[in-house]
Amino acid sequence: MERLIVNTASREKRFAYIKDNRVEKIIFDRPEHRSLVGNIYFGTVTKVLPGMNAAFIDIGTEKNAYLHRDVIPSFVASQEKEKNITSFVRQGEKMMVQVDKDATGTKGPKVTAIIEIPGTHLIYMPKGHYLAVSKKISDDSQKDLKHLGNQIKKDEEGLIFRTSSVNAAEAEIQGELNQLRQRYEEIFQRTLSMKNPGLIYQTDHFSEMILDEVARMTAGEVMVDDLSLKKRLDGGNVPVSYYNGKENIFSVFKVEPEIDKALKRVVWLDNGAYLIFDETEALTIVDVNTGKFSGKIDYQDTVFKTNQLAAKEIVRQLRLRDIGGIVLIDFIDMKREQDKEKIRHTVEIELAKDEKRTKVIGFTPLGILQLTRKRTKVSISEAMQVKCRVCNGTGRVLSAETIAFRLERELMEHRSTEYEAVLVETTSEVKDALISPDGSYKEVLEELLQFKIYFSIQPSIEHYYRLTQFGDEQEISFKAD
Repeated sequence: MERLIVNTASREKRFAYIKDNRVEKIIFDRPEHRSLVGNIYFGTVTKVLPGMNAAFIDIGTEKNAYLHRDVIPSFVASQEKEKNITSFVRQGEKMMVQVDKDATGTKGPKVTAIIEIPGTHLIYMPKGHYLAVSKKISDDSQKDLKHLGNQIKKDEEGLIFRTSSVNAAEAEIQGELNQLRQRYEEIFQRTLSMKNPGLIYQTDHFSEMILDEVARMTAGEVMVDDLSLKKRLDGGNVPVSYYNGKENIFSVFKVEPEIDKALKRVVWLDNGAYLIFDETEALTIVDVNTGKFSGKIDYQDTVFKTNQLAAKEIVRQLRLRDIGGIVLIDFIDMKREQDKEKIRHTVEIELAKDEKRTKVIGFTPLGILQLTRKRTKVSISEAMQVKCRVCNGTGRVLSAETIAFRLERELMEHRSTEYEAVLVETTSEVKDALISPDGSYKEVLEELLQFKIYFSIQPSIEHYYRLTQFGDEQEISFKAD
């Protein structure tokens, strides 16, 4: 049973794909994190990097875009593949580019100069020099479509036949190609009047993802809270229902708790084992732990069953959290090579269900499984969370003992002064770490300093201290706790 729940009742638009009563995918579309993928820009080359065979393009966004030589039409058409990027672009050159990957962290968006215009049955590339057919189409049908493609496309053009093209008539495909050519020409004409870098064409990425998701569904239902969207989706493979209740549609269908789970670092498995997800800018690390699961046979059998269960859940979580880039999975150590192969095979089977491009690299000598998943936008955690103001994203803060030792060192800098006392504002944990819970070190420390220490205890989630006042003991003792 498949179900697609679409929530567009607020500025944050989102949808959830549910299969067999489990949420498999959640997609968000926020104004501040709206994907630029598919948008077409008029840009200026600001810097060419021969050593990287790449260039930076000013497209009018906050960060300059990154363009590699291999996605420049003149390079694709060239017979000399060893030539450097300097043979194909120059600094100051104006060009049209399309976003292939959103900006992440400190990196700007990744762009291609091979423009793609998507249609229902085709993806049209005016300068693509390419012909391909969806791998989901049978071999015989692929041959027929490739033959048709070679007949209708021009030499410099590129075409990708989408899955739906297998059921479309030749005249329908030819008609759509003409429409896509016309759409590209209109986009190109806009660049002729532009002087500065900026947006030429904006993709309604969210609506397109919904349409693609509905097209993949073979059974089940779609639930939406927007009547105009219902009318747009009517007539597809599955029935579309309109929800107009007061309670948010995600709450009604129990999707909200799944969002909370997708933001947690720890994911529990049904057998008592658990996974730990650590996302960094460079890669994602997943650690598998046996937890409460001990098994009923031998240890290696317990390890294998836990890893197999973990493999399926990890791939589901990658889709659910929309994690992309390099992923390293630290499975529980397996001694038997056949077990490792079975786990790798399980991961590959589960990844085959993913519409994003994935690749399993294999196990390292240390038993870490490496894989990649195409990253086109930020993950759920990046979109919905910000760095902790206390730990600044490290996940750790300085201990009370560390702060206490810093306080002691600073107090020592004031020893043997004319002051009678000092007032220290701090937390109760730092105070206990400094003078011990029973206060036994206080007298020793005061003897070294040659002045008295008084405390003003303040609650705080972050351990800290502040020397608020030096001076007369009677005055300071009055202000102390």
